[in-house]
This record gives sequence, structure tokens and C-alpha cells, in this order.
Amino acid sequence: MRNALGRADRAEQGIATKPFLPLGLRRHARSRRSFLLCAAAAGMTLAGCGLGNGPGSLLVDPGRYEAYHCNDLVAQWKALADREKDLRALMDKASQSGTGAVIGAVAYRSDYESVLTQEKLVQREAAEKKCELTTTFQSDQSIR
Repeated sequence: MRNALGRADRAEQGIATKPFLPLGLRRHARSRRSFLLCAAAAGMTLAGCGLGNGPGSLLVDPGRYEAYHCNDLVAQWKALADREKDLRALMDKASQSGTGAVIGAVAYRSDYESVLTQEKLVQREAAEKKCELTTTFQSDQSIR
């Protein structure tokens, strides 16, 4: 098709043209695109929360403690409880400064979630094997 001056338009010349969008529609399309990207990122982030054992279950093998005996489960439980306390203390210490909360979450949160998931798995395995994770003290002497 020829324009008013008798020249061939861009389509006839083989030049690709972009559809014209007014400025308001371009902004709307850009904001919509960024909203969809943020929504997708949030959905992927929250996908781990729907798991039965928490977000740390992606990092832990569910059958890891099946071969453990009761004494092994108790020892593992104590080690995990100590590790949880250490990580919690590190996260609390990091959160005392302004940017420390973010740094603490980035540095320690995945390990903390993994330890919590491992504790749940140890508890579940101990319950299946009818093991006591906490020691009950019994006196060897009777009350008179």
C-alpha cells in the first residue's frame, strides 16, 4: 500500500513494525507483567509451606531415620535440639541490628527449617518404634 506521497509503506518494504500502544497502555502492560511475575514468585515461595513437614522437607530425605534404633534416635534428637538452639541464638543475635534480620534469615533460615523437619521425622520414627526421646528418671529406692 502506498502512502499519500506515493512511497511504499513499511510492510511492503519488509520492515517489521511494532503495534502502536499509547503511553498509558504501555505502563499498564508493564505493571501487569510485573504483577504476574511477583505473583508467580510468591506462589513458588509459598508452595513449600503446603508440605506436610514444612518448608525444610524439600531438603530432608523422609526415610532417613528408618534404620535407626531407639538409642540412635535419642542421640540424634539431642544433637538436633542442640543445633536448633544454636541456630535460633544466631538468628536472634543477627536480628539485633537493622539489616541483621535479613542477613540472619538468608544465612540461617534454611538450616533452621531443615533441623525442624528432621526433628519431626525423628519424632515420627520414634513414635512408630515406640521409643522415648526424653529420658524418664526412676529412682532405685522406694519411698518409706
